[in-house]
Amino acid sequence: MVFKKLLSFLILSALYITAFKANNISAQENVLKIKIDGIIKSANCNVGAAIRCIEDNETYLFNDSVHYPMQSVFKFPLAFAVLDRVDKGQFTLDKIISMDRNDLLPGTWSPLRDKYPGGADIPLSELISYTVSQSDNNGCDKLFQLIGGPLEVNAYIHKIGISGINITADEKAMHQDWNVQFKNWCEPSAMLGLLEKLHNGTYLSKSSNDFLMKIMTETTTGPKRIKGLLPEGTIVAHKTGSSGENEEGIAAATNDAGIITLPDGRHIIIVVFVSMSRDNEYARDEIIANISKAAWDYFVSKNKK
Repeated sequence: MVFKKLLSFLILSALYITAFKANNISAQENVLKIKIDGIIKSANCNVGAAIRCIEDNETYLFNDSVHYPMQSVFKFPLAFAVLDRVDKGQFTLDKIISMDRNDLLPGTWSPLRDKYPGGADIPLSELISYTVSQSDNNGCDKLFQLIGGPLEVNAYIHKIGISGINITADEKAMHQDWNVQFKNWCEPSAMLGLLEKLHNGTYLSKSSNDFLMKIMTETTTGPKRIKGLLPEGTIVAHKTGSSGENEEGIAAATNDAGIITLPDGRHIIIVVFVSMSRDNEYARDEIIANISKAAWDYFVSKNKK
């Protein structure tokens, strides 16, 4: 009888400990969700986000079913598609691309035009670097021309299994009509999926994959977004997108999407789309920075427990 009572006690104790651990784990995981829900609810705009720790496969989605305007974030899938053509032998990274005055449109963001105001013959690798690392709009449209236009990029991205992205217009078209930007939309989880394919080297060759990761790590735009509150020196491979503000003071898109490397070598994918905001740029950037910092704190502290 004593033995049976002891056995029953041990079984109940084990069940209690298991249940406690399960509830504790669930509570820990909810910490990040609650924190980001609070950031989003306090924002005076539409915010969508997708977060995943690649190695842990722990994923969080927020307002994911909305079609957010990407703006220049679409230069990441564009570069992905161009490098696929390189891998297939249609181009080489040292292929010379002629950029003449007709390609270097005024009134648009273009460090490439600032460097080569009269035009220049440059290698494809430099054209892609300007387009991604510095978000050059003229470089972007030249790459679209090179592979047959936005619909070619759209078809390729869908072909490799990313359906929640739509790319139908280039930078020139978006600059001519405010409403066109909304045709280039993305669900946060779709961009997360494409970034994970980049990290895993699923579709591009190792050399192309390494090149794209390198130039995304060298991104100079949006320093106050994903990277804004992270420790100095944190490696972030990312692509930003910004719409500016219309006459009513509304910014349609303030975005950032990238891969953060944690101190222990794990990686977090962060995608944040901030849309239709009347707040200033600092406040919009802060939303992205706060979400990224919350994810960083959560996954770093979780590894220490």
